[in-house]
Amino acid sequence: MLLLAALIPVILGCECDRDVDMPIDCSDLYKAGQTVSGIYSIYPAGGFPVWVYCDMISDGKDEDKGGWTVFQRRMDGSVNFYRPWNQYKRGFGSVESEYWLGLENMYQLTRNRKYMLRVDLEDFTGRKGFAQYLSFSVGPETDGYKLHVSGFTDGGAGNSLSFHNDQKFSTFDKDQDPHDSNCAKRYLGAFWYKDCHFTNPNGVYLWGEDATHYAIGVVWSTWKNYAVSMKSISLKIKRVS
Repeated sequence: MLLLAALIPVILGCECDRDVDMPIDCSDLYKAGQTVSGIYSIYPAGGFPVWVYCDMISDGKDEDKGGWTVFQRRMDGSVNFYRPWNQYKRGFGSVESEYWLGLENMYQLTRNRKYMLRVDLEDFTGRKGFAQYLSFSVGPETDGYKLHVSGFTDGGAGNSLSFHNDQKFSTFDKDQDPHDSNCAKRYLGAFWYKDCHFTNPNGVYLWGEDATHYAIGVVWSTWKNYAVSMKSISLKIKRVS
């Protein structure tokens, strides 16, 4: 399968007008009549396409359905997420299964446009929950790709992300968290760590609950405890009109 990293040239600076043939994100595709979830190409910065998975049928209010651009997805442990800075910057994985869209692409998407965020979760017993945030953006690399998130709405999973608001992104080879240790190394992931985390979506893919691997899994602590790793998680954004 093709790696997403090989398909994402990062083009800076262009804010050209786009038509339906050069959609900015999955919201444009949805508005143009694409209502089937699947893999599409988008143009967050103009020039070259970025391949993403578009969720066109997420449950929720009518105004929240369809047009979600998935920027992170875990579902089967097929992709190693313990990776260095440059790979988190440009993106990696397979859009057919597990992938990370890339911090630069997230910045290009959100720098001049307003987005909401939805986090969908499922545990190994089949239970599902979600969390939604009315505002989401990622800052430029010069500011550490800082996370800005607010406006929490509970879908049963609780609020594990607001703790990470205003934090820079950290990997094992680029420690930008305020903790006295490297949170990425300590919890075998990469994220907007603080002191260190309430959620670890890019942690080790583990099978359910295992207290011997405390907090290193795909954790969303306000729904399950730190010993429970999710079966699936996806982080997706949708443009706010």
